[in-house]
Amino acid sequence: MRGNFSVIQKETGFVNGLITVLHDITEQEKIESERREFVANVSHELRTPLTTMRSYLEALAEGAWKDEEIAPSFLSVTQNETERMIRLVNDLLQLSKMDSKDYRLKTGWVNFNKFYDHIIDRFEMTKNDDITFKRDLPKEAYFVDIDEDKITQVLYNVISNSLKYSPEGGQVTFRVRPSDGFIIVSITDQGVGIPKNVIDKIFDRFYRVDKARARNLGGTGLGLAIAKEMVVAHGGKIWAESVDGKGTTVFFTLPYEQEEEDDWS
Repeated sequence: MRGNFSVIQKETGFVNGLITVLHDITEQEKIESERREFVANVSHELRTPLTTMRSYLEALAEGAWKDEEIAPSFLSVTQNETERMIRLVNDLLQLSKMDSKDYRLKTGWVNFNKFYDHIIDRFEMTKNDDITFKRDLPKEAYFVDIDEDKITQVLYNVISNSLKYSPEGGQVTFRVRPSDGFIIVSITDQGVGIPKNVIDKIFDRFYRVDKARARNLGGTGLGLAIAKEMVVAHGGKIWAESVDGKGTTVFFTLPYEQEEEDDWS
């Protein structure tokens, strides 16, 4: 009986070990596949503006600079593509920092409603006159322990995205709600919406629902991916809900402590 039991133990151990090895190999292959895809995307995103710049600069070098009508247009294109590359490189550097094991948040307690209000004010000063803002913020103070620079970037990326896809006469709505130890922050636009089958992908690196339009608007395809990384680093989560033709809402959560809130009140 003991001999049979030992054999069973050995066989079970072998099977478990085999499953573990197969799992490790599968995970490693997945990581390698994602790495290759990421490098291919970066190469493509850099190659596109570089190719455009080379074509226009070659035309200018061959004499187009003498033409007072087309020269300013060619120079404007090269300037826009240069700025696009700078945005892309900055976003890549930000992601690289976040992927680093040494990544640290510099946190401090902040009254989120006031913080959120100030950021909305900044956008209100620069937005198009045909887009209106609606603020649905509670009077209660919700204190959160956050890295202000990082959450500023989260809000900047999400709000910028909402404004990009807002139609003329559209409205962007800002809300904050408490829920089970978290605050739920939301930004709602009245744009074309996002199809249900791809809405979960919008937080993936380089994913864009409308690639042509996003490029025309200067997007890098990394803004929401960076927002996701930063929210997760704060112990929250981020997601989106959308209705075709009626708009999109991006939500994210941040933990807050009632005790800390009472101390600050």
